[in-house]
This record gives sequence, C-alpha cells and structure tokens, in this order.
Amino acid sequence: MNAEDRRRRFVAAPAPVVLPSLLGCDFARMADVLRTLENADVVAVHLDVMDGHFVPNLTYGPPLIAAWRPYSNLVFDAHLMIAEPRRYLDAFLEAGCDQITIHIEAVGQPQDLIHALRAAGARVGIALNPPTPLEAITPHLDAIDQVLIMSVMPGFGGQSFDPTVRPKIRALRALRPQIEIAVDGGIKPSNAAQVVQDGATHLVVGSAIFGDPQGPAAAISQIRQAARATGEIHG
Repeated sequence: MNAEDRRRRFVAAPAPVVLPSLLGCDFARMADVLRTLENADVVAVHLDVMDGHFVPNLTYGPPLIAAWRPYSNLVFDAHLMIAEPRRYLDAFLEAGCDQITIHIEAVGQPQDLIHALRAAGARVGIALNPPTPLEAITPHLDAIDQVLIMSVMPGFGGQSFDPTVRPKIRALRALRPQIEIAVDGGIKPSNAAQVVQDGATHLVVGSAIFGDPQGPAAAISQIRQAARATGEIHG
C-alpha cells in the first residue's frame, strides 16, 4: 500500500479512531506488534519522538521508523516532541511518516513548516500542551489536518488524564466543527466517552493498550466500545 492509499484509508476511518502509541510496546518484536495492530483494524499508529531537550526523555528517530516501515501499511503519525523540528522534517518524511505533528510551544510561528509538509504531501498536525491556550494555534487551523490536545505534559507514558483540558476540546470543536481533534495522555475506557463527547475524533492510547493483560487487540476493542457509548460522535 502506498502513502496516498494509507492516508486515504486513515481519513475514511469512522470516528472515534484509536491510535496506539508505540512508546510502551516491545521494540524487539515490532513487526509482530504492527501485525497485531493491523489485525485489530487499527489504521494508524502514534510515534512519540522525544529529544531530551523539549521534553525530559529520549526515545527514537528516523532510522528506527524507517526500519519499521516495510512491515506495516498503517499510517505513521510522528509526534515530534523536539526542540528544532524544522531540521529533521525531511528525515522523518523519508523514513515513511505520513503525518507530522509539531508542537506550537517548540515553533511559535509554524507557517514555513506547514508549507514544507504540505509540499511534501504529508498530513499536518499541531500539538499543544495543557497550559497552552487554544489561541496559540487558532491562526493556523485552516492550514492543518489535525490538532493534538495533550491531556498530560509530554515526556512520559502512563500519566493520568488531566480533566482541565476538556473545556479546550469543547472550545475547539465549537470553533472548527469539522477539524480532527486528537487527545493524548491518560486515555482509557473510563474516560474515552467523555473526551469523545467533548469533541475528540482521535484517541491516542499507550499504556492502556500495551499494559492490558488481555493483550492489545482486546484493549483496543474495549476502548472503542467505551468511546462509542456516548451519543455524540464527531467527524
């Protein structure tokens, strides 16, 4: 499957879309992990890229992502929690990433990055941390595909969901009824319906999937069922 087909399938997926975050999986068995996720009808995975500067943790980069790409037809959404994303855009695109999500706190004025990603045919996301007001990204909403609202401070998996971001989700949904809204941090079956009702279309989930004793497929099914328990599904 080529990149265009991957992106088309991702856009067509019914909301709410569950995006497994690979931060907590077994990197030594990545081909098996990706195959398991595809068999669970996952259409995209969330790649947490951390540089040890923008966030206090260090994960992986383009070489490892490029090694995973041949084993999967899933959309690769690279969440760049790094201080200088512009320097590395080409490397992540060449590694096979289909969507690049940058942090407004790291860039400030992201117009040139958005333009570069659009020119390369990639989908574009902008992330904002819990303390960052929605106004920081509103000038760019018409130029991007997805907003990633962090419900924890980025850097580590396994954190608890911060409910103070819920008004931000609702405000963004009211401001842009059609935009994709992803929520990342502490998502699990007990709160999935809340964030979907607030307006989320995409749920980034890490520890609740890969830490489930029943396995990723069962966890994904449970989260989907819980998320769809609300009467309001956006997107």
